[in-house]
Amino acid sequence: MNLQEIGLLIKHRRKELGLDQRNLARLSGVSIHSLSDLEVGKGNPTHERLSKIADVLGLEVCVRLKT
Repeated sequence: MNLQEIGLLIKHRRKELGLDQRNLARLSGVSIHSLSDLEVGKGNPTHERLSKIADVLGLEVCVRLKT
């Protein structure tokens, strides 16, 4: 899954739950600027940042290493 796909998944789930970006940012402890960038496939989010957002959205972050 690439960054744009992750961003779309986050945006879709956020809307499913009736959250706006401001509320998701507040609940996850991530800045609204970082969240906005992530939803449009920009930036370089850390695993920690993705995990915080995923926790609020009821999602799980899995990491696959390329070999």
